[in-house]
Amino acid sequence: MKMTCRFIAAAALLSAAAGAFAAKPTSIVFESEGSAADGSDYAIYVVKCSNGQQESLTAWNNRREWCVGKDSREDCSRKQISAAKAACK
Repeated sequence: MKMTCRFIAAAALLSAAAGAFAAKPTSIVFESEGSAADGSDYAIYVVKCSNGQQESLTAWNNRREWCVGKDSREDCSRKQISAAKAACK
């Protein structure tokens, strides 16, 4: 019983520590503007992550919708920071 409690406590600590080391966005910089085939305008931003990785974000509808990826409409969020965190994962 005592061993089981220690195992559960150790597993909980390890899972909390793993979340603390996840990559986080460090900067978001404008890159370019474009126009889709349907005529809607968008802007491309580059997210730099704490692990050195760089990902693109696409802003649609006058920066009301943020999507992970260049010219993408998938994996979207209403907030820039939420999309940037998703891009760094």
